[in-house]
Amino acid sequence: MGMHGGGWFAYVRGEDDKDKKQHVTWPLLKRVLGYARPYRGRIILLLGTILAVTGLSLLTPLIMRDLIDRTLPAGNAGRLNRLAIALVLIPIAGGAINIFQRKLNASIGEGVIYDLRLALYTHLQRLSLRFFTHTKTGELISRLNNDVIDAQRAISSTIVDIVTNLIQVTAILIVMFSLEWRLTLLGVMVLPLFIVAARRLGTKLRHIARQAMDYNAQMNAIMNETLNIGGVLLVRLFGRTATEVERFDVRAAQVRDIGITRAVTGSQFFVIIGLVGAIGTALVYWVGGHLVLNGAFTIGTIVAFASYLTQLYGALQNLTNAPVAFATSMVSFERVFEVIDLPLDIAEKPGARVLRDVRGALTFEDVTFEYRIDEEHLLRSVERHGQVDMVQAVLSGGEKTDGKTGEPVAISQAREIALEHVSFHIEPGQLVALVGPSGAGKTTLTYLIPRLYDPTEGRILLDGHDLRDVTLSSLAAQVGMVTQETHLFHDTIRTNLLYARLDATQAEIEAACRAANIHDFIAGLPDGYYTVVGERGYRLSGGEKQRLAIARVILKDPRILVLDEATSHLDSQSEALIQDALKTVMAGRTSIVIAHRLSTILAADLILVIDRGRIVEQGRHDDLIAQGGLYAGLYETQFSRERNGAPLFPAEAGEP
Repeated sequence: MGMHGGGWFAYVRGEDDKDKKQHVTWPLLKRVLGYARPYRGRIILLLGTILAVTGLSLLTPLIMRDLIDRTLPAGNAGRLNRLAIALVLIPIAGGAINIFQRKLNASIGEGVIYDLRLALYTHLQRLSLRFFTHTKTGELISRLNNDVIDAQRAISSTIVDIVTNLIQVTAILIVMFSLEWRLTLLGVMVLPLFIVAARRLGTKLRHIARQAMDYNAQMNAIMNETLNIGGVLLVRLFGRTATEVERFDVRAAQVRDIGITRAVTGSQFFVIIGLVGAIGTALVYWVGGHLVLNGAFTIGTIVAFASYLTQLYGALQNLTNAPVAFATSMVSFERVFEVIDLPLDIAEKPGARVLRDVRGALTFEDVTFEYRIDEEHLLRSVERHGQVDMVQAVLSGGEKTDGKTGEPVAISQAREIALEHVSFHIEPGQLVALVGPSGAGKTTLTYLIPRLYDPTEGRILLDGHDLRDVTLSSLAAQVGMVTQETHLFHDTIRTNLLYARLDATQAEIEAACRAANIHDFIAGLPDGYYTVVGERGYRLSGGEKQRLAIARVILKDPRILVLDEATSHLDSQSEALIQDALKTVMAGRTSIVIAHRLSTILAADLILVIDRGRIVEQGRHDDLIAQGGLYAGLYETQFSRERNGAPLFPAEAGEP
């Protein structure tokens, strides 16, 4: 029966989708089996239970044959009683073994899920900011959830099912041939019909399944875009509720209709497969009946044969679906491994030194940074087996393509070289103000200090140590950042503050909040420090979130402070409180501030004027005014804004 080996698998797996065949390679399979290696003892035990259950399933037809051919004609009551007891004990024993088998299966499968998820999440946490700016969050969640679960099924379900059914088919055929080889060949003769039915309807089912997954992806994308805080605000502010409901209605209707088609086609598939099995059983009864009439066969043998044939067709039916599920699982493994194998942009050198007793001297030596899109460090488009897995545009239903080639194009930075030959030195404890037009590269410069990115050329030194030569954890401990957009977890105020230092006491938390001018506000809340801030902190105002961010960085107590002094969107009271808090947090620390206020600029020990990625001027305020360059021009054109209460250099959101 070679059909149950490579040939059977090939027909099921390969022909339905000629342009999208999935090839399970040996290196991929070997790596998958590597994840099963820690559970090999349980897997061997699992195979033992499969053999035991298969053996028990073969006994019942033999007992029925004995009852019909020997026990009842002989009137042997004692043997009848023993066989009846055996018919009860066999399912009891089989059920007990099945429960134990399910426990083994679950422990193996859930163990693999745990190992894969932990490896995947750990690696994702070590990837650079570049990766996350070019990757959809939904794709990462999909790989952590859907693909890990699909991969788990390969080990705990699909492979087990294939092994079980192959063992059953082999064992049943051996017993059937031993009973009567002619009837066995007769029962197997219907297999070509079985293959044709599975091939044609299976192909149709997989096309429908692929379309259903695509429709589901589009529907989920709309939900993801419109049911988060930002999406809901946008829909309400532009009065597009009816539009979004109508758009969702179209997608949901597609999912409904394809679901009905899938259910009907699936029923047709199983009805036809059932009819093919019925034809094989009828042939056995018909020819076997004539053999009985001729005295060449016993009635009990026919009954046993029919029972074995039912088991055989059931196992073969399961084998028609298993290879497709196996190929899907292998692709899911491939998608998980792709993330785990992504090289690290920001890697820690072997033997990197730990920063201790940091003074805070910071030096940029001829630093150039380019926003290169390196495909080696990004996710490629990997399709799941039989599925369109990319929804490029949620609302328009299309994607941005190259006008000449028609290929999808990535959205890139307006200026790829964000910083060019930047050099400066900051003494410990100095305040440095970064000023310049929108898009000049100020935020990018600050991102290089905690190694969110590494320079393309040049180097950055902290107390004389190249940042690439020190441990990431010790560098993170010495650098504190307050960004323009404050991110808060959907948790309590206390938990968000403790993120800076997990072992901080309540007294230390309150001291940091007092320094940030936020303690009195928190104390006035009904739940105080245990107040939940809401999704991304939306239950707090902009000024409150920013003061919490300042309190968090005070609690961290870093030697290097990086601030985006974005207060232009705040009311005067919040701004005054934040300005006081910033004076507290900057005292005695090396501070690099993207400055928007004249007071900060005038207090700076060094002003770096940045334009199109270059430092065009540097010095103190009076010196730069005397030079009559870009800074003087910005100062003259914007000074009236400052006198009217607006910032000298307005804040820019999301600048490179």
